[in-house]
Amino acid sequence: MKGLIVLPGAHGDVILEGELFGAVSADPRKNVVFGELVFNTSMTGYQEILTDPSYAGQMVCFTAAHIGNTGANSEDLESSHIYAESLILASYTPKPSNFRSEETLESFMKKNQKIGIHGVDTRRLTLLLRDRGVTPGMIIPESLLGEIETLKKELAAQNYDQIDWIKRVSTKEAYQFKSTAPAGQPHFKVVAYDFGIKGQLLRDLAARGCDLTVVPCDFPAEKVLEMKPQGVFLSNGPGDPKLATYAVQNVKALLGKTPIFGVCMGHQVLSLAMGGETYKLKFGHRGGNQPVKNLESTSVEISSHNHGYAVNPETLPASVKLTHVNLNDNCCEGISVPSQKAFSVQYHPESSPGPHDSGYLFDQFIKMMQ
Repeated sequence: MKGLIVLPGAHGDVILEGELFGAVSADPRKNVVFGELVFNTSMTGYQEILTDPSYAGQMVCFTAAHIGNTGANSEDLESSHIYAESLILASYTPKPSNFRSEETLESFMKKNQKIGIHGVDTRRLTLLLRDRGVTPGMIIPESLLGEIETLKKELAAQNYDQIDWIKRVSTKEAYQFKSTAPAGQPHFKVVAYDFGIKGQLLRDLAARGCDLTVVPCDFPAEKVLEMKPQGVFLSNGPGDPKLATYAVQNVKALLGKTPIFGVCMGHQVLSLAMGGETYKLKFGHRGGNQPVKNLESTSVEISSHNHGYAVNPETLPASVKLTHVNLNDNCCEGISVPSQKAFSVQYHPESSPGPHDSGYLFDQFIKMMQ
Protein backbone atom coordinates (compact mmCIF):
# COMPACT_ATOMS: atom_id res chain seq x y z
CA MET A 1 0.00 0.00 0.00
CA LYS A 2 1.33 3.41 -0.99
CA GLY A 3 2.03 5.70 1.93
CA LEU A 4 3.03 9.29 2.61
CA ILE A 5 5.02 11.06 5.30
CA VAL A 6 3.57 14.50 5.98
CA LEU A 7 5.49 17.27 7.75
CA PRO A 8 3.14 20.25 8.18
CA GLY A 9 4.83 23.64 7.96
CA ALA A 10 4.00 27.32 8.12
CA HIS A 11 5.28 27.75 4.56
CA GLY A 12 3.66 24.63 3.17
CA ASP A 13 3.64 20.90 3.86
CA VAL A 14 6.47 18.56 2.95
CA ILE A 15 5.21 15.23 1.64
CA LEU A 16 7.45 12.22 1.01
CA GLU A 17 6.32 9.03 -0.71
CA GLY A 18 6.93 5.44 0.28
CA GLU A 19 5.41 2.00 0.76
CA LEU A 20 3.64 0.98 3.97
CA PHE A 21 4.64 -2.31 5.58
CA GLY A 22 4.17 -4.15 8.86
CA ALA A 23 0.73 -4.36 10.48
CA VAL A 24 -1.04 -2.68 7.56
CA SER A 25 -4.85 -2.77 7.79
CA ALA A 26 -7.41 -2.92 5.00
CA ASP A 27 -9.03 0.07 6.72
CA PRO A 28 -6.98 3.13 5.60
CA ARG A 29 -7.85 5.10 8.74
CA LYS A 30 -6.15 2.46 10.90
CA ASN A 31 -2.91 3.06 8.99
CA VAL A 32 -2.52 6.65 10.19
CA VAL A 33 0.41 7.19 12.60
CA PHE A 34 1.17 10.40 14.51
CA GLY A 35 4.45 11.12 16.27
CA GLU A 36 7.48 13.31 16.72
CA LEU A 37 9.87 12.77 13.80
CA VAL A 38 13.48 12.07 14.77
CA PHE A 39 16.47 10.50 13.01
CA ASN A 40 18.95 7.89 14.22
CA THR A 41 22.40 7.49 12.65
CA SER A 42 23.18 3.97 13.96
CA MET A 43 24.34 1.47 11.37
CA THR A 44 23.12 -1.54 13.38
CA GLY A 45 20.86 -2.35 16.32
CA TYR A 46 17.48 -1.40 14.89
CA GLN A 47 15.68 -3.98 17.04
CA GLU A 48 17.18 -2.53 20.23
CA ILE A 49 16.24 0.98 19.08
CA LEU A 50 12.62 0.08 18.36
CA THR A 51 12.16 -1.64 21.74
CA ASP A 52 13.85 1.15 23.73
CA PRO A 53 11.08 2.83 25.82
CA SER A 54 12.88 6.16 25.34
CA TYR A 55 11.44 6.25 21.79
CA ALA A 56 7.82 6.31 23.00
CA GLY A 57 5.83 8.82 20.95
CA GLN A 58 8.47 9.09 18.21
CA MET A 59 8.73 7.97 14.59
CA VAL A 60 12.33 6.99 13.86
CA CYS A 61 13.97 7.77 10.53
CA PHE A 62 16.96 5.46 10.10
CA THR A 63 19.80 7.06 8.14
CA ALA A 64 21.44 3.68 7.38
CA ALA A 65 20.78 2.58 3.81
CA HIS A 66 19.45 -0.93 4.54
CA ILE A 67 17.35 -2.01 7.53
CA GLY A 68 16.03 -5.53 8.11
CA ASN A 69 19.09 -7.45 6.92
CA THR A 70 19.68 -9.09 10.34
CA GLY A 71 16.02 -9.91 10.94
CA ALA A 72 14.72 -10.02 14.51
CA ASN A 73 15.20 -12.39 17.43
CA SER A 74 14.03 -12.92 21.00
CA GLU A 75 17.38 -11.99 22.60
CA ASP A 76 18.06 -8.47 21.33
CA LEU A 77 15.13 -6.81 23.07
CA GLU A 78 15.37 -3.82 25.39
CA SER A 79 11.79 -4.28 26.56
CA SER A 80 8.78 -6.50 25.97
CA HIS A 81 7.55 -4.73 22.83
CA ILE A 82 8.13 -1.94 20.29
CA TYR A 83 7.75 1.52 21.86
CA ALA A 84 8.59 3.65 18.80
CA GLU A 85 5.45 4.81 17.00
CA SER A 86 6.83 3.87 13.59
CA LEU A 87 10.00 3.45 11.55
CA ILE A 88 10.99 5.16 8.32
CA LEU A 89 13.42 3.44 5.96
CA ALA A 90 15.20 4.07 2.68
CA SER A 91 15.35 0.36 1.85
CA TYR A 92 13.75 -2.56 3.70
CA THR A 93 15.46 -5.96 3.42
CA PRO A 94 12.69 -8.62 3.55
CA LYS A 95 15.08 -11.59 3.50
CA PRO A 96 17.41 -11.42 6.51
CA SER A 97 20.84 -13.03 6.37
CA ASN A 98 22.00 -13.68 9.92
CA PHE A 99 22.43 -16.91 11.87
CA ARG A 100 20.67 -15.39 14.90
CA SER A 101 17.59 -14.28 12.97
CA GLU A 102 14.30 -15.89 14.07
CA GLU A 103 11.90 -13.83 11.96
CA THR A 104 11.79 -10.87 9.58
CA LEU A 105 11.56 -7.32 10.81
CA GLU A 106 8.12 -7.06 9.21
CA SER A 107 6.75 -10.09 11.08
CA PHE A 108 8.18 -8.61 14.30
CA MET A 109 6.32 -5.38 13.53
CA LYS A 110 3.10 -7.24 12.82
CA LYS A 111 3.31 -8.97 16.21
CA ASN A 112 3.65 -5.54 17.80
CA GLN A 113 0.88 -3.96 15.72
CA LYS A 114 3.23 -1.36 14.26
CA ILE A 115 3.28 0.20 10.80
CA GLY A 116 6.40 1.39 9.00
CA ILE A 117 7.19 2.97 5.66
CA HIS A 118 10.09 2.20 3.29
CA GLY A 119 11.30 3.44 -0.07
CA VAL A 120 11.52 6.93 1.44
CA ASP A 121 14.12 9.56 0.61
CA THR A 122 15.52 9.41 4.15
CA ARG A 123 18.46 11.63 3.24
CA ARG A 124 16.10 14.45 2.37
CA LEU A 125 14.03 13.83 5.49
CA THR A 126 17.13 13.82 7.72
CA LEU A 127 18.33 17.12 6.23
CA LEU A 128 14.88 18.61 6.80
CA LEU A 129 14.91 17.52 10.44
CA ARG A 130 18.47 18.80 10.86
CA ASP A 131 17.36 22.23 9.59
CA ARG A 132 13.91 22.39 11.17
CA GLY A 133 14.60 20.42 14.31
CA VAL A 134 12.46 17.54 15.54
CA THR A 135 8.91 18.13 14.42
CA PRO A 136 5.46 16.51 14.66
CA GLY A 137 4.59 14.50 11.59
CA MET A 138 2.37 11.71 10.36
CA ILE A 139 2.32 8.67 8.13
CA ILE A 140 -0.85 8.20 6.11
CA PRO A 141 -2.04 5.98 3.25
CA GLU A 142 -2.00 7.76 -0.10
CA SER A 143 -5.77 7.19 -0.31
CA LEU A 144 -6.32 9.64 2.59
CA LEU A 145 -4.54 12.55 0.90
CA GLY A 146 -7.91 14.26 0.44
CA GLU A 147 -8.42 14.29 4.21
CA ILE A 148 -5.06 15.82 4.99
CA GLU A 149 -6.42 19.04 6.55
CA THR A 150 -8.53 17.06 9.03
CA LEU A 151 -5.58 14.81 9.83
CA LYS A 152 -3.33 17.84 10.37
CA LYS A 153 -5.76 19.14 13.00
CA GLU A 154 -5.61 15.77 14.76
CA LEU A 155 -1.81 15.90 14.64
CA ALA A 156 -1.78 19.42 16.09
CA ALA A 157 -3.66 18.07 19.11
CA GLN A 158 -0.80 15.63 19.82
CA ASN A 159 1.59 17.79 21.85
CA TYR A 160 4.66 15.66 22.59
CA ASP A 161 6.26 18.20 24.92
CA GLN A 162 3.28 18.30 27.27
CA ILE A 163 2.93 14.54 27.76
CA ASP A 164 4.56 12.79 30.72
CA TRP A 165 5.93 9.88 28.70
CA ILE A 166 7.81 8.48 31.68
CA LYS A 167 4.58 7.57 33.47
CA ARG A 168 3.30 5.94 30.28
CA VAL A 169 6.26 3.57 29.97
CA SER A 170 7.30 2.95 33.59
CA THR A 171 6.46 -0.30 35.37
CA LYS A 172 3.33 -0.13 37.51
CA GLU A 173 4.60 -2.60 40.09
CA ALA A 174 8.03 -3.24 41.60
CA TYR A 175 9.83 -6.40 40.47
CA GLN A 176 13.11 -8.20 41.09
CA PHE A 177 16.05 -8.67 38.72
CA LYS A 178 18.61 -10.91 40.38
CA SER A 179 22.39 -10.89 40.11
CA THR A 180 23.96 -13.10 37.44
CA ALA A 181 27.50 -12.72 38.82
CA PRO A 182 29.56 -15.88 39.45
CA ALA A 183 29.26 -17.57 42.83
CA GLY A 184 31.47 -16.00 45.46
CA GLN A 185 31.35 -12.51 43.94
CA PRO A 186 29.93 -9.80 46.26
CA HIS A 187 26.28 -8.89 45.81
CA PHE A 188 24.84 -5.38 46.13
CA LYS A 189 21.27 -4.45 46.95
CA VAL A 190 20.25 -1.81 44.40
CA VAL A 191 16.96 0.00 43.79
CA ALA A 192 16.49 0.97 40.13
CA TYR A 193 14.00 3.68 39.20
CA ASP A 194 12.23 2.77 35.98
CA PHE A 195 11.84 5.92 33.89
CA GLY A 196 11.79 3.70 30.78
CA ILE A 197 14.61 1.32 31.64
CA LYS A 198 16.44 -0.67 28.96
CA GLY A 199 16.97 -4.38 29.50
CA GLN A 200 20.71 -4.18 28.84
CA LEU A 201 21.17 -1.74 31.73
CA LEU A 202 19.64 -4.30 34.07
CA ARG A 203 21.76 -7.10 32.59
CA ASP A 204 25.00 -5.10 32.94
CA LEU A 205 24.27 -4.23 36.57
CA ALA A 206 23.24 -7.80 37.37
CA ALA A 207 26.43 -9.15 35.79
CA ARG A 208 28.41 -7.07 38.28
CA GLY A 209 26.62 -8.52 41.28
CA CYS A 210 23.62 -6.21 41.67
CA ASP A 211 20.41 -7.67 43.07
CA LEU A 212 17.96 -5.17 41.64
CA THR A 213 14.53 -4.09 42.80
CA VAL A 214 13.03 -2.15 39.89
CA VAL A 215 10.44 0.36 41.09
CA PRO A 216 7.92 2.68 39.38
CA CYS A 217 9.04 6.15 38.35
CA ASP A 218 7.17 7.84 41.23
CA PHE A 219 8.09 5.35 43.97
CA PRO A 220 8.48 7.35 47.23
CA ALA A 221 12.03 7.97 48.47
CA GLU A 222 10.98 7.02 52.02
CA LYS A 223 10.05 3.53 50.85
CA VAL A 224 13.38 3.23 49.02
CA LEU A 225 15.26 4.08 52.20
CA GLU A 226 13.20 1.52 54.12
CA MET A 227 14.67 -1.13 51.80
CA LYS A 228 18.17 -0.07 52.94
CA PRO A 229 19.75 -0.31 49.47
CA GLN A 230 23.48 -0.01 48.94
CA GLY A 231 22.84 2.06 45.83
CA VAL A 232 20.15 3.66 43.67
CA PHE A 233 20.14 3.60 39.87
CA LEU A 234 18.26 6.20 37.78
CA SER A 235 17.37 4.87 34.33
CA ASN A 236 16.89 6.29 30.87
CA GLY A 237 13.44 7.37 29.71
CA PRO A 238 11.43 9.46 27.21
CA GLY A 239 10.14 13.02 27.15
CA ASP A 240 10.81 16.27 28.95
CA PRO A 241 12.54 15.75 32.33
CA LYS A 242 10.92 18.91 33.72
CA LEU A 243 7.57 17.10 33.75
CA ALA A 244 8.96 14.43 36.09
CA THR A 245 8.77 16.63 39.19
CA TYR A 246 8.01 13.56 41.34
CA ALA A 247 11.30 11.97 40.27
CA VAL A 248 13.27 15.14 41.03
CA GLN A 249 11.79 15.39 44.51
CA ASN A 250 12.55 11.74 45.27
CA VAL A 251 16.17 12.12 44.15
CA LYS A 252 16.53 15.23 46.32
CA ALA A 253 15.40 13.13 49.30
CA LEU A 254 17.91 10.37 48.46
CA LEU A 255 20.98 12.53 47.83
CA GLY A 256 23.77 11.86 50.30
CA LYS A 257 21.98 8.88 51.84
CA THR A 258 23.01 6.26 49.29
CA PRO A 259 25.26 6.17 46.19
CA ILE A 260 23.37 7.23 43.05
CA PHE A 261 24.18 6.47 39.40
CA GLY A 262 22.08 7.95 36.59
CA VAL A 263 21.97 7.33 32.83
CA CYS A 264 20.30 9.56 30.20
CA MET A 265 16.98 10.64 31.77
CA GLY A 266 18.53 9.68 35.11
CA HIS A 267 21.33 12.17 34.38
CA GLN A 268 18.82 14.93 33.68
CA VAL A 269 16.76 14.14 36.79
CA LEU A 270 19.89 14.17 38.99
CA SER A 271 20.93 17.51 37.48
CA LEU A 272 17.50 19.01 38.13
CA ALA A 273 17.62 17.70 41.70
CA MET A 274 20.93 19.54 42.13
CA GLY A 275 19.33 22.79 40.99
CA GLY A 276 20.38 22.73 37.34
CA GLU A 277 18.24 23.37 34.27
CA THR A 278 17.53 21.36 31.13
CA TYR A 279 16.67 22.45 27.60
CA LYS A 280 15.42 20.83 24.39
CA LEU A 281 18.01 20.17 21.70
CA LYS A 282 17.17 21.18 18.14
CA PHE A 283 17.32 17.66 16.71
CA GLY A 284 18.80 15.67 19.58
CA HIS A 285 21.52 13.05 19.73
CA ARG A 286 20.39 9.67 18.43
CA GLY A 287 22.97 7.21 17.16
CA GLY A 288 25.86 4.92 17.99
CA ASN A 289 28.76 7.12 16.92
CA GLN A 290 28.90 10.11 19.29
CA PRO A 291 32.38 11.11 20.53
CA VAL A 292 32.44 11.96 24.25
CA LYS A 293 35.49 13.27 26.07
CA ASN A 294 36.14 12.19 29.64
CA LEU A 295 37.51 15.39 31.19
CA GLU A 296 39.20 13.50 34.03
CA SER A 297 41.16 10.99 31.93
CA THR A 298 41.15 13.08 28.68
CA SER A 299 40.23 9.88 26.80
CA VAL A 300 37.54 9.89 24.10
CA GLU A 301 34.72 7.35 24.14
CA ILE A 302 32.64 6.38 21.12
CA SER A 303 29.19 6.25 22.63
CA SER A 304 25.54 5.49 21.97
CA HIS A 305 22.96 8.25 22.43
CA ASN A 306 19.21 8.74 22.47
CA HIS A 307 18.14 12.03 23.97
CA GLY A 308 16.25 15.12 22.87
CA TYR A 309 16.99 17.15 26.01
CA ALA A 310 20.24 18.16 27.67
CA VAL A 311 21.57 19.74 30.86
CA ASN A 312 22.85 23.32 30.87
CA PRO A 313 26.12 22.99 32.86
CA GLU A 314 26.24 26.73 33.54
CA THR A 315 23.18 26.40 35.78
CA LEU A 316 24.72 23.73 38.03
CA PRO A 317 26.04 24.72 41.48
CA ALA A 318 29.75 24.71 42.33
CA SER A 319 29.38 21.39 44.16
CA VAL A 320 28.68 19.67 40.82
CA LYS A 321 31.64 18.73 38.64
CA LEU A 322 31.37 18.48 34.85
CA THR A 323 33.00 15.16 33.90
CA HIS A 324 32.15 14.52 30.22
CA VAL A 325 31.40 16.65 27.14
CA ASN A 326 30.27 15.84 23.61
CA LEU A 327 32.97 16.71 21.08
CA ASN A 328 30.40 17.49 18.38
CA ASP A 329 28.61 20.31 20.20
CA ASN A 330 30.16 20.55 23.71
CA CYS A 331 26.90 19.30 25.21
CA CYS A 332 27.08 18.22 28.88
CA GLU A 333 27.54 14.43 28.89
CA GLY A 334 28.31 13.70 32.53
CA ILE A 335 28.44 15.13 36.04
CA SER A 336 29.71 14.09 39.44
CA VAL A 337 28.61 15.24 42.90
CA PRO A 338 31.33 13.85 45.24
CA SER A 339 29.78 15.37 48.37
CA GLN A 340 26.52 13.52 47.68
CA LYS A 341 28.03 10.24 46.38
CA ALA A 342 26.28 10.69 43.04
CA PHE A 343 27.25 10.75 39.36
CA SER A 344 25.56 10.41 35.98
CA VAL A 345 26.11 10.38 32.24
CA GLN A 346 23.89 11.50 29.37
CA TYR A 347 24.93 8.72 27.01
CA HIS A 348 24.37 4.94 27.17
CA PRO A 349 27.31 2.92 28.57
CA GLU A 350 25.42 -0.35 28.09
CA SER A 351 25.13 -0.09 24.31
CA SER A 352 28.85 -0.75 23.68
CA PRO A 353 29.47 0.89 20.30
CA GLY A 354 33.09 1.45 21.39
CA PRO A 355 32.61 -1.55 21.98
CA HIS A 356 33.43 -1.31 25.69
CA ASP A 357 34.65 2.26 26.08
CA SER A 358 32.13 3.16 28.77
CA GLY A 359 31.82 -0.05 30.79
CA TYR A 360 33.97 1.47 33.54
CA LEU A 361 30.97 3.55 34.65
CA PHE A 362 29.23 0.45 36.01
CA ASP A 363 32.45 -0.49 37.82
CA GLN A 364 32.61 3.04 39.24
CA PHE A 365 29.12 2.55 40.71
CA ILE A 366 30.18 -0.79 42.24
CA LYS A 367 33.28 0.79 43.81
CA MET A 368 31.16 3.59 45.22
CA MET A 369 28.85 1.05 46.88
CA GLN A 370 31.84 -0.92 48.21
